[in-house]
Formats: sequence, C-alpha cells, structure tokens
Amino acid sequence: MRLGLTHIVREDAFMHTNSELVNTVGNATLISPKVYPWDSGPAVIELQELLRAHGFNLRVDGEFGSLTEKAVAAYQRQQELRVDGIVGSKTWAALKTTVKPGTRRLSIGRTGADVRYLQGLLQIQGYNVPCNGNFGASTQQAVMAFQERHKLKSTGLVDPTTWTVLQGNPPLPTPPKQTRWTFDFRKWRRV
Repeated sequence: MRLGLTHIVREDAFMHTNSELVNTVGNATLISPKVYPWDSGPAVIELQELLRAHGFNLRVDGEFGSLTEKAVAAYQRQQELRVDGIVGSKTWAALKTTVKPGTRRLSIGRTGADVRYLQGLLQIQGYNVPCNGNFGASTQQAVMAFQERHKLKSTGLVDPTTWTVLQGNPPLPTPPKQTRWTFDFRKWRRV
C-alpha cells in the first residue's frame, strides 16, 4: 500500500495483467501502428520511450535503427512473444501494459498502464478525468491544474517532478548552482 496526501491507494488497484488491462482499457488504446526496422517518426519515438522505461539503454531519436531493433527483439524474447524485431499489436500491448508508472514522461497522445495509474492518482486528487489509459485533453488539463496548484511549471507534461508530487512526496530539490573555477598562471580564482 502507498499512502497518498489524504488517501490510501493500493498500487495493485491500477496494475493489472495484460489481458485484464486490455479488456478494461480496450485494444484500440493500447495498439499503435505497426512499426518496422528503419521506420521513423512519432510511433518510433513512443516505442523508444517505452523501451527505455523497460530498462533498455536507447537514444530517443525517432529512428528505428539497429539498436532499437535489437532492443525490440530482446523485449519480445523476455515477454515470450514472436521474436521478429517488428512492433505489432502484441508487442505494443505488452509494452504498454507492463510499463511501470513514473518510468517515462507522459504527454498528450500517450497510452498505457502508466497513463491509467496517473489518471487514478489525479482522480484521488479530486480531478474529474476518465481512467481509460489514454492521455487525452482532459488528462492534460487535469495535469496542468495539478501542476499550478502545487506551484510546478504548468506544462501538461508528466515529468519526474510531477510524478513525485502526485505520489504525495515533496518535489526533488533543485541542485545548487555550480561555481566555475578558472586557471590563471599566477593563481586560482573563483569566477
């Protein structure tokens, strides 16, 4: 169990098996276009974000290159899916239903278990958003209102700071400003 600001939240209330989440959220929400090696664009960006959230060390650049293809094949192997390096409906559903909340940034258009968890946290905070796993306009508006209420930068993007505050923790401290040192042949001095 996790203690929120004024409510108790059972973590397993938002986390489900793949089939339960697919039935609850619906196939249309979890499935994105089929993506092939050497494709590029927004679907590849989402794929790379999901793979990073699952622990793969990839650069998110929107290009489905050889490193992304190897990560997809490794993920498919882990999930006991057909290993072909192509991201079809089963791979998308597995990626989106097993992603842990807080492991990727969320913005409008994103879907998955982490979005559903976010929506549950927003409902607990008193925001009227559907808990459907689809980050739409109403979820974005609720996130922006939450960020404003907690004096965070109101972007509608769920970043690590927003995740932290949503889960009832104080925001992460801002690192102190670094001072620079310059070398002068005569002496060290602070700038």
